[in-house]
Amino acid sequence: MDQDEIKRLGASLRQIDPGILSPAKEGITKVWYQGGEPYFDVVVELRHGEIEWFQFTLRGKSISWRPRFSGLQTGKTNELDTNDLTFHPATKLVEQNNQQDHQFIELAHAILKTRANEPLFKQILTLFDSA
Repeated sequence: MDQDEIKRLGASLRQIDPGILSPAKEGITKVWYQGGEPYFDVVVELRHGEIEWFQFTLRGKSISWRPRFSGLQTGKTNELDTNDLTFHPATKLVEQNNQQDHQFIELAHAILKTRANEPLFKQILTLFDSA
């Protein structure tokens, strides 16, 4: 993917109004950014301002992180599989990869880095640096 497309994707992320999100667990704040193309989003759950869970999805691929994970986990989503009769566009299943998809991690990092001047994105980027 070229730098112009990476910048376009990063710039397309818009925060979704928290009022339309389902209530989070007590003490958790959920932040959701939706990108300018279908199935591109970033979801973060925060507890006292610290990331409790993070997920980045783009074009049928996913990266997830939780403190108890040993690093970033990559996987694939069912979002591009429209042959399933039970599929609903508001649902997402993620199947974890056996090995990290390093190329996708680098792409996600590059996209998120376009927003590095924003505090939440800066915090997310530290997860990539420590993985």
